[in-house]
Amino acid sequence: MPESWDKSILFLGGARSGKSRLALEWVEKSGLSPLYLATGVATDSEMEERIIRHQRERSPEWKVEEVPSGLGKVLERDWSEWGIVLDCVTFLVNNVFWEEKDAERAYERLCRELSGILEKRKREHFLLLLVSNEVGMGVVPEYPAGREFRDLQGRVNQWIAHQVDEAYLVVAGIPWQLK
Repeated sequence: MPESWDKSILFLGGARSGKSRLALEWVEKSGLSPLYLATGVATDSEMEERIIRHQRERSPEWKVEEVPSGLGKVLERDWSEWGIVLDCVTFLVNNVFWEEKDAERAYERLCRELSGILEKRKREHFLLLLVSNEVGMGVVPEYPAGREFRDLQGRVNQWIAHQVDEAYLVVAGIPWQLK
């Protein structure tokens, strides 16, 4: 594998900014076997449509693993020579937050699980792209749970940004390198 593909990258941006599309394109350009770690859960018809749209954006070559509330079992597999997209960290944060019912416990669990995949990447030399929403640049949520989630997401994004090799802010489909 070319050394340039042996790294971890965070794509951060607003909703529909082009983060996922860019991550998919980077893996496809790498020539590595593509693996998509999906965190979204279809809780209503609108979310079902979003998931279907994301499925249509991927070519049939993509292997898909659903990891809505944690990376546990998928961390046991051998991923050397893979290009992996974790899409999206925001849904993972949301799902773990509601499972734990406590932002601090959720943060600790998320950091533990994300540390696991980042450490695994260093051992097995695969390309890892993490897609996450920047939720702190919008309107302040009206309800305490919304504000607590926004703050948790911001903390998790900061933590990931410090762990990965590269980080990009995606605006209007254009990646701006932060790190």
